[in-house]
Amino acid sequence: MALDTPRASLRLPSLDKAAVWIVLVVLLLLAGLASDAFFKINYLTNLVRQAAPVGITAVGVTFVMLLRGVDLSVGAIVSMSAVVCALVMDGKAENLWLGIAAASACGAAIGLANGLLIAHGKVSAFILTLGMSIVVYGLVQMGTGGTARGIVSPGFREVLNSRVGGVLPVLVIFLLVAMAIGIFLQSRTRFGRSVYLIGANPDAARLAGLPVNRVTVIAYVVSGFFAGLGGLALLARTGVSGTNPGAGMEFDVLAAVVLGGTTFAGGRGSVGATFAGVMVLFIALNLANVAGLPYAAQLTIKGLIIIAASAAHSWIGWRVSARTQQ
Repeated sequence: MALDTPRASLRLPSLDKAAVWIVLVVLLLLAGLASDAFFKINYLTNLVRQAAPVGITAVGVTFVMLLRGVDLSVGAIVSMSAVVCALVMDGKAENLWLGIAAASACGAAIGLANGLLIAHGKVSAFILTLGMSIVVYGLVQMGTGGTARGIVSPGFREVLNSRVGGVLPVLVIFLLVAMAIGIFLQSRTRFGRSVYLIGANPDAARLAGLPVNRVTVIAYVVSGFFAGLGGLALLARTGVSGTNPGAGMEFDVLAAVVLGGTTFAGGRGSVGATFAGVMVLFIALNLANVAGLPYAAQLTIKGLIIIAASAAHSWIGWRVSARTQQ
């Protein structure tokens, strides 16, 4: 029995990390049995393209949740970034890069405000980011007058909605690049390592001299920046800024991150697993759509997925902790 315990404790963390990928493969196979469209390259790439705004935004939120935080303002940031980008571009080719920079800076600035208030004001992340989302949605409504405003530059939508080699959508490449940047930050930088250490045990991290406040601010800036990029991806898909095009997206983002194994307990999860969580969410919702389920039923399924994923990860974490202590 003494020899079995170490082996079990090693297997369980591995299962924890691989669980979402196993679910993704199984779900994809089941979806393929329900409709052979899920086995076609064009359909799958379109599915990933559809998921791009949520997936890009989820990269930044992963870092916040690794710190035991939450960012409910990302849907509002997506909306504001899309509107700002369209307004700055104003239909002029020479304003293309200026619009992209303005949208990204807008997201990072809101993230900076969130981070400073949470780190130095000791404000609850849940309450603060919820309040910030309401403020930003209000600003968007006042800025647009409740109607779509701004015109994207010529070529913006055409390029981002094109396919490389006639197969791979540019928005998919955009998503993969965002994921690669997130994985680099997570695994190859001092910031990424600090996020894990602080999220696992904030008090011990402070005693060890880690700059908890600074890392918290940077994490929220990263979250806001990627939400800004998510706004660009959404604007490329729709072509118009709308009034609040990102409304409700924060729940899809949180669902995807939780599905990937990054829970509110902090210190556990990864950007790569978040990508798998995004795909599980969108395949499940597309499967519900193929089955002809109404939107209300799809919302119910989305909620059940979040509850099931959170419960499963909590159970696995408890088992790992129990085995380790034996």
